[in-house]
Amino acid sequence: VQLQAFGGGLVQAGGSLRLSCAASGQTFVVYAGGWFRQVPGSEREFVAGITWTGSVTYYADSVKGRFTISRDRAKNTMYLQMNSLKPDDTAVYYCAAKRTYGTSWGADYEWWGRGTQVTVSS
Repeated sequence: VQLQAFGGGLVQAGGSLRLSCAASGQTFVVYAGGWFRQVPGSEREFVAGITWTGSVTYYADSVKGRFTISRDRAKNTMYLQMNSLKPDDTAVYYCAAKRTYGTSWGADYEWWGRGTQVTVSS
């Protein structure tokens, strides 16, 4: 499974961005996808997850109510709509996928895309 994330950029606080993650390869084995973010010097942080069918979603408390994860099955693409952005949301965002649920929403991801930078100015 190959993942490619794009859509990052610079936005003012309070603004919105939508990240996309295009999946290719043997995606029929994927159980769930997720978005993570990382700030230099910090651990990678789970942001949101979605089952590959799109039926179940899960969010970190820090983004609940502001971010929405979704899937377009026809395009084999996962999205992260980010609204009401804050400077604390500044990070490199990664998309990932896994073939089973594993131990938790935030763990056991097998495939990763390259990150895309999101910068929120105050």
